[in-house]
Amino acid sequence: MNKIVAFEKLYSFLLSDRVKLKIEKTILLIAMISFLTHLALIYLKRYGLLNPFEDSSFFDNPIAAIYTPFSFILVYEVYLLIFYLPRSITTYITKQYEIITLIVIRRIFKDLSNLELSSDWFVIKSDIYFTYDILTALLLFFMIYLFSYLRENLDDLNIKTTLENPQIQQFIKIKKIMAAGLIPVFIGLGLFTFIGWVTTAMPSNITAVIKDVNSLFFDEFFAVLIIVDVLLLLVSFFYTDQFHKVIRNSGFIISTILIRMSFSVDGVLNNILILASIVFGLGILWIHNKFAKNLSLK
Repeated sequence: MNKIVAFEKLYSFLLSDRVKLKIEKTILLIAMISFLTHLALIYLKRYGLLNPFEDSSFFDNPIAAIYTPFSFILVYEVYLLIFYLPRSITTYITKQYEIITLIVIRRIFKDLSNLELSSDWFVIKSDIYFTYDILTALLLFFMIYLFSYLRENLDDLNIKTTLENPQIQQFIKIKKIMAAGLIPVFIGLGLFTFIGWVTTAMPSNITAVIKDVNSLFFDEFFAVLIIVDVLLLLVSFFYTDQFHKVIRNSGFIISTILIRMSFSVDGVLNNILILASIVFGLGILWIHNKFAKNLSLK
């Protein structure tokens, strides 16, 4: 009994609504300060007052400064992903999709700072990448809307099932343990990759490695999420043998793997893998909902 109370206190300390609100305010404050700092460094370099990044184009265009606060916003989105893990598997997957969409949006701001306006739009590599990212962001935003709509269709049924089934409550407790365990992993991975990036990239080589920032953290983090997804699938077998739920959870693992694979490639293939991951997840959820509705009518 004491262990249960101790865990509930630990979980509340790491993943309660109150803690979430504090982290949100802190991250937003850090994001604002980082944006103003980056902007100040750009103008200091422009007017020759301070130039620690002489060979870096990342400090030439003010638009590039937007990249920095978005990085901290992504940190908060990762926390939200862990926060929603015990509450809903579909909300947890939605957060994965939102994170990869924000990564693409952040990349667009970097693309904008390198944009070359000319008649050779489809010849210049940076302009082509910008076009890919703009179209990908629009499609991702629309597909997340569709995914959220499908997710909400069976909310009432899911809530009723959760309240009536003690096994589901036990499954939620297991997911809480997994979520609490992800917090130190997230912090440790973040610190390790940030320190490694700073020591190798700052200050002279920052432009060369800025395109690899995503892989320095999110590549590894999504690899951890694949392990979590597989564990969730295996544990779920103790609580349900319903075919549509097993296929849904298995499909979400494939979707996460596709996202993780996208970090290992550049250009149009990166965009294709990202889009394919959400298209697949969307299709899986749509079929799952149809399946579940048919079962509820019997």
